[in-house]
Amino acid sequence: MLELSPGDQTLTVSGDVSLLEVYAALPPGLYPPFPPVELPGGVGGLVSRGGFGQTFFFGAEVLGVTFRAPSGRVVRAGGRTVKNVQGYDLTRPFVGSFGALGEALEVTLRLRPGRVARHVTAPGSLDALPEPLPRFAWVVEGQLHLMHFGHAHQVDRALAALPGAVRVEGPLDLTSFFPGGMGVGAGGCVRDRRFGWVDGGAVPPVPELFARVAASL
Repeated sequence: MLELSPGDQTLTVSGDVSLLEVYAALPPGLYPPFPPVELPGGVGGLVSRGGFGQTFFFGAEVLGVTFRAPSGRVVRAGGRTVKNVQGYDLTRPFVGSFGALGEALEVTLRLRPGRVARHVTAPGSLDALPEPLPRFAWVVEGQLHLMHFGHAHQVDRALAALPGAVRVEGPLDLTSFFPGGMGVGAGGCVRDRRFGWVDGGAVPPVPELFARVAASL
């Protein structure tokens, strides 16, 4: 952990810190923009892939990133404050760039408050989840996982989409599904509302304009 500001509800970490290390370091009542699961590549890898399991716009939760571009240049984009609009900000383009813009060295995340949190699972599908959506939803080997935090009644409403679900106690480690790296593809055992996630690190094609931005850094 590089800097935690509970009052500002922000956290700055090195890119290689693991996701569960973030959960372990946070004070009660504050939550990061990812569920309590371990994935390859730590926070930097998560941001490069555009998050995991979220049902909200993940890019708005990443306030700043310092990254090493393919040229070797170190670029600092964004900052710790929520309203940071000075100049051309590369934070949003970096999120979900799958390494095209480089490697994350430091990441600043927005934290969200919640009185209670609950994670449940049952056999199910991501298709047609009813409103209100839980904050996180993903599938592992046919088991639908939902996780939400907030006021108790909000959590109950968000998780009511999965009647008969079993509560999950403690975090999950999904790294064993991705010994060769976490990539996008069909047929994987893990998926969320954005992608199917497979072993091997395959990434979506890079648009030409985006490739030109990357080459200019």
